[in-house]
Amino acid sequence: MARQSNGVSAISRVVMVLDTFSFEAPFLSLSEISERAGIPMSSAHRIVTELVEHGLLERMPDRSYRVGNRLWEMGSRTPGALGLREIALPFLHAIQSRVRQHTQLLVRSGLDVLVIERLSSRDAVVNASIVGGRIPIQHSSSGIVLLADADDDLAEKVIERGLAPITPSSLATPAQLRDAVASTRRLGYAVSEGWIFEESRGIAVPVRGSQDVVVGTVSVVIPNDHSPVDDLVRLLKLAATGISDALLRSYLPPGHPQARPGGVYRQLVSSSERSMAYFEHLLEQHGPAVHDGHLGPPRHAGAPPAG
Repeated sequence: MARQSNGVSAISRVVMVLDTFSFEAPFLSLSEISERAGIPMSSAHRIVTELVEHGLLERMPDRSYRVGNRLWEMGSRTPGALGLREIALPFLHAIQSRVRQHTQLLVRSGLDVLVIERLSSRDAVVNASIVGGRIPIQHSSSGIVLLADADDDLAEKVIERGLAPITPSSLATPAQLRDAVASTRRLGYAVSEGWIFEESRGIAVPVRGSQDVVVGTVSVVIPNDHSPVDDLVRLLKLAATGISDALLRSYLPPGHPQARPGGVYRQLVSSSERSMAYFEHLLEQHGPAVHDGHLGPPRHAGAPPAG
């Protein structure tokens, strides 16, 4: 791979440019991109120009830039976090209809948790999570669930980075973090009472994939009133079991009696039974290359199956 004179590869510089954008700064000028990425203006100009040409960045009328829709489109083709989100959504809605606060789906990203879905009621307690946003792993119930499934060295890396408590109730010492992880391993769920906002409490359980590996968590954020959590834990565990079952069924070989319908699309889409049957019909009639990466029906596609 070609490298610049300072040893940084061209691809690394592209990633550095894309990483300059955030929820707090969704629009950036060329000079701001150059400064945030730590690369010369000439290099930033060249990279940004190419990214705009490919639709990965978009230039605004005021000559600022934002992340392009094509980047979202490309990311939507992975069966990773977005596939998990699609499969989990019906279960998240079922939880939210009962809880009517905040219901979330999260995965681990390094030493953080990444929010991939959040459902909220207008009158719910404070919860500052954003879909696509990160939370330091030690500050959330979901983070503790993910730490409980990981090797102990991950918790030590979190401690080494610094716990940085947010409220008086946050985990503030290595001993408190280790105790929370040990308790979660024993109970199978985690509760965070006032760790980010004193008035809010998080409850999380693991979602497991193949070979019993924890692939994410499902959680709720509710008032921190110290009420019993047993009923909520049962509700979350029931949903997590359903998500895990649907996730496993989406990877069974086509034709398996327990496989979800939809062919290869079942790992990316969770829709009505007729819709999934239609996707499978398209594959049978035209093969997987017909869409060129798009989920819409191909030109001159056959009629959807009846029923």
